[in-house]
Amino acid sequence: MRLGHVTAWLLPVILAIVIAAGWYAYAGPGYDRAPAVTFSIIDGSRINLDDLRGRPVMVQFWATSCPSCRKEMPQLAALYNDLHGKGLELIAVAMPYDPPNRVLEMTAKKEFPYPVALDFKGEVTAAFGNVNLTPTSFLIGPDGNIVHKQIGEADFTALRQQILNMLSQQQQNDIYKS
Repeated sequence: MRLGHVTAWLLPVILAIVIAAGWYAYAGPGYDRAPAVTFSIIDGSRINLDDLRGRPVMVQFWATSCPSCRKEMPQLAALYNDLHGKGLELIAVAMPYDPPNRVLEMTAKKEFPYPVALDFKGEVTAAFGNVNLTPTSFLIGPDGNIVHKQIGEADFTALRQQILNMLSQQQQNDIYKS
């Protein structure tokens, strides 16, 4: 076998491996670190995402005109009511194009138990990768990394289990530290 024949088939294989390794290093097996953002809550308060480190956080992008978002609201409320006391934080972010008066009306009518943020300038949607479809959910682990992203309706059974696993792991870590 001549060297020319070996390099003829080996070069594309090596190139494919280098491309795959580069893609893996860029995209990684999971998602990136959650952005350092501050949410402007409709009650006038502000929540800094970095201040929530150490617990799971769900960030839900929604719009008043989104039928799937409205369909998910009772499930989000139930998830929050069940797991907030155990450590879950949930912040719903209204899309920048959503009129604030409609957001306020719907929030009051539906009596959301979790904080609702307005994103007037689109800074939060931009920080989360230019979110433009609703609903879009991000689940952030206690370490500050995005562990799950969902565009469209969430699988609340799987989501609840993933959050419970994080809470259990966090509780074990807390016991180990003491």
